[in-house]
Amino acid sequence: MADPCLEDDPAVQGRKREPFGTRFLSDPSRVFYHNAWDNVEWTEEQAAAAERKVQENSAQRVCQEKQVDYEVNAHKYWNDFYRIHENGFFKDRHWLFTEFPELAPTTNQNHLKDLILENKKDEISDYQNSKDGPGLTIEQPKCSSTGLGHKTQTPPEEETVPQKLSHLQICADKLPGSSATYRILEVGCGAGNTVFPILQTNNDPGLFVYCCDFSSTAVELVQTNSEYDPSRCFAFVHDLCDEDQSYPVPENSIDVIVLIFVLSAIVPEKMQKAINRLSRLLKSGGMMLLRDYGRYDMAQLRFKKGQCLSGNFYVRGDGTRVYFFTQGLEKVQNLVDRRLQVNRGKQLTMYRVWIQCKYRKPLPPSTT
Repeated sequence: MADPCLEDDPAVQGRKREPFGTRFLSDPSRVFYHNAWDNVEWTEEQAAAAERKVQENSAQRVCQEKQVDYEVNAHKYWNDFYRIHENGFFKDRHWLFTEFPELAPTTNQNHLKDLILENKKDEISDYQNSKDGPGLTIEQPKCSSTGLGHKTQTPPEEETVPQKLSHLQICADKLPGSSATYRILEVGCGAGNTVFPILQTNNDPGLFVYCCDFSSTAVELVQTNSEYDPSRCFAFVHDLCDEDQSYPVPENSIDVIVLIFVLSAIVPEKMQKAINRLSRLLKSGGMMLLRDYGRYDMAQLRFKKGQCLSGNFYVRGDGTRVYFFTQGLEKVQNLVDRRLQVNRGKQLTMYRVWIQCKYRKPLPPSTT
């Protein structure tokens, strides 16, 4: 059996640790050498077993009455989640800058310029400046969750002081971050596990980060965090599925939009319209970065019978929901990240599957 403390060996400590994205398991006997391995290939038997497990746990569906409750009261379930866990459930995502260099310091401006030059060379002929946003489409999952297409009705909640301040800022004549030269918007910011690593790592004086979440409790956690700096960041409550609710930023003003484990939390039929509305906020050449759960991830295989809402869409025990994706996006990047995570202390292996995508909003055709 492999030694779970290999990295404590002096010979191992003398070598530089391999960064994420470059750890490939070629020798199964070394599985406990690192706590995670990249681009793990599944065997046919493993894939077949995962498919059987999903068929088994999705055979019994949640009744329609409960499905409506999970949709109408989604805000309540997420507020309860953040009220219980606060900022202690998720870890800060310092892997962001490996997977998404667009968020890193010094490189972001040059990276965007390179993308714009590349885009010009492509001589985009199918550019459409439609109100739905060009070139950003996702596969529409075939789901049987009928009756959930209605507009979510949420009962009024008493506003917190940070929320009231947010509304005042949104209505102000001067938009927060209006003088910024590089703007990032994170949708579904939670307690700030993406926002704060960006602010801590990226010291670009021209950077401004907007972040929003469906949960007012989550936004309050961000606004009351000691790292929150209103001169560099603006947090606000927003439901990305509400077609009547506008974002407090102008169209064509954002360089990068980030959605990490966000789309999976909403009804699949609403995903495309949410993406379309977000795409209108992007500058020409701007990027939309996504990371989310992939089909047959360990989390999907752990669901029990009676928790399935529709195809690959489930409800957790706390009432929050999650969808598991396959690749189906028009792309700059569209990949499946199959990673093997290892608990070396307990000698356990855990197979994770995520999708990672990058969209680019095309430039209008050159008039020259």
